[in-house]
Amino acid sequence: MTDNNKLTVRKIAAIAVTVLFFAFQMYIALVKQFTPMLQGPLHLVFALTLVYIYYPADFNYRKKLRKAAEAEGKEADPVLLNKRAWMNWLDIPCFAGIAYMAWYVVSQYARLTDYVLGISDVLTIDYIAMVVCIAILLLAVYRTLGMMLTGFIAAFIIFAWVSPHLPGIFYTKPKSTMLKFLNQFTAGMVMTESGIFGTPLYTSASTLFYFMVFGAFFSEIGGGQLLIDVGMKASNKSSGGPAKAAVLSSGLMGMISGSAVANVATTGVMTIPMMKKIGYEPEEAGAVEAVASTGGQIMPPIMGVGAFIMAEMLGISYLKVAMAAIIPALAYYFAVFVLVDRIAAKRASNIKTDVDATITVSRKIIPRLYLLIPALLLVIYIIRGASLMRAGMIGIFACIVCDIINYFVNKEDYIDLKALGNCCMDGAKQAASIAIPTAACGIIINVVTGQTSLATNLSNLITKLGTSNLFIALLIGMAGCMVLGMALPTVAAYLVGTILFVPCIRPILTGLGYSDMTANICANMFVFYYGIMAQITPPVCVASYTAAGIADGNAMKTGLKGFTFAMVGFMVPFVFVYNPAILLQGTTVEIIIGVIQLALGTFFLAIVVSGFFKSELNKFERIVLFAASLCLIAPEMMSSIVGAAIGIAILVLSAIKAKKTAAAAA
Repeated sequence: MTDNNKLTVRKIAAIAVTVLFFAFQMYIALVKQFTPMLQGPLHLVFALTLVYIYYPADFNYRKKLRKAAEAEGKEADPVLLNKRAWMNWLDIPCFAGIAYMAWYVVSQYARLTDYVLGISDVLTIDYIAMVVCIAILLLAVYRTLGMMLTGFIAAFIIFAWVSPHLPGIFYTKPKSTMLKFLNQFTAGMVMTESGIFGTPLYTSASTLFYFMVFGAFFSEIGGGQLLIDVGMKASNKSSGGPAKAAVLSSGLMGMISGSAVANVATTGVMTIPMMKKIGYEPEEAGAVEAVASTGGQIMPPIMGVGAFIMAEMLGISYLKVAMAAIIPALAYYFAVFVLVDRIAAKRASNIKTDVDATITVSRKIIPRLYLLIPALLLVIYIIRGASLMRAGMIGIFACIVCDIINYFVNKEDYIDLKALGNCCMDGAKQAASIAIPTAACGIIINVVTGQTSLATNLSNLITKLGTSNLFIALLIGMAGCMVLGMALPTVAAYLVGTILFVPCIRPILTGLGYSDMTANICANMFVFYYGIMAQITPPVCVASYTAAGIADGNAMKTGLKGFTFAMVGFMVPFVFVYNPAILLQGTTVEIIIGVIQLALGTFFLAIVVSGFFKSELNKFERIVLFAASLCLIAPEMMSSIVGAAIGIAILVLSAIKAKKTAAAAA
């Protein structure tokens, strides 16, 4: 069979599965939802089928060949591409395993619904389902996300079995017999909602699918390009225009996509070359774009995938999560915007003024503003309290209506039925790629909370260390989340961080007088932020590496620059834990005071990183200004007043120094 024929067969299979996947998701959205123990597993079955179609056994081999050929400026040899085609026969047992999973959850649905852990029987078919499900899921994780997450999950599975023989916090009291442990492991993984088929997977089926499809539709009908153009236009004539365009465009696009790498790939191809053109170093240009794009995961209304799961796990509406995230997200982008503005001012004499830095937006923006209607409707329905599933569906239908309007007034953005079908396939593929790690993290969650006592042991340890010092507990949580975030995708890092560190931080906050809801939101948002910030922290910083590739810069240098530029992102979580008013958890007066403190603190920190206000700051001035920004983190009013006074004094001195320099030059 030729490569072309195989691609055709694979594409037909992908289309067929996508149609069934959409039919299933539309049924639960428009007709009737199933219980979690049926809806989640069937969603996973469709996701796994798509993943094995799109990522066959020889996928990595083909990818390497095409990459090598592309580097040499030629096409890959078809003979070499087909050399390992025989490997794809190895996928047949995998598809058989997926079919077994589908049969298992449907045929055993009634028994699984009534299953009581420790009382009901575990049958042979349950053991088989557990082994098949874990094996197929781990292989799917490997094909889509690589060895890092696969090895991480495998390590936790091994840990579940050997923990009775480990010392310290890793020790778990053993079961009386191996059979009892096997029954508990099997039941926890595939027979209850505490494992693979748990809350994260149910959220993927009931919410994330629709938002992934909405994002694909919105971008395809021209909405994404409109947001980019708005950002470009708004910063066109300002100092450091291309850098500010990167910040604004990535922020606006991030509100919808919630993906750092997608933002870099979309906006970076336009902003990075312009930044380089006016004198920015490749690493600087890449770092600005990476930092701006990463912020999209914390910017409402859509944010990152973890935010939807956070709402589900906290048992609150997504609107409350999005509202809590607004002020920190605005502070992040405010600081990055100030940073690039001050860098431009600092390097005014070096930036090439003889080069035309005007960013061309060839198409008029106002006639295309109707393309924002789907996003606005999405936000409106979320605010009105509609379910996320319904809001997502309304957004999708609004995109289709806007595309019909495109046919009459905006032919350039119009997509025909074939393109619309491709859009559906892209959306389903993205949703499947999210469902796989989400389900796989259920394995870790069940091991940590159900099979072993790791979560309890770790919580007790950190609570002892941080009972009298919240800062120590937060530092431990930050370090743990950063390590997780560097090793895992954002959603996986958040889920694992929630299980390991939220139970450690939350009791300390409640002990300090925080309400249960405030402590929950603060602890979860803290973990969420650091899982995201790890995405631009070397040595593993995918967004920075993507930007470095576009900028033709050194990947590690770009990562280090991005880490420095995003410094405010590392400060904000401490601010809102010490001052929950930043997350809108307080009175109006407390919120206003908190916003002022945060605005001043982030402004000072941005000046510290850039090293310039009206004139260049020396090392001593930067250290003092940094200390002033830290004073604004503390919730005590006196420390904030002192920090504000010191910071303003440093800025006034910088302005006076600039005036003297200008007068001397005149």
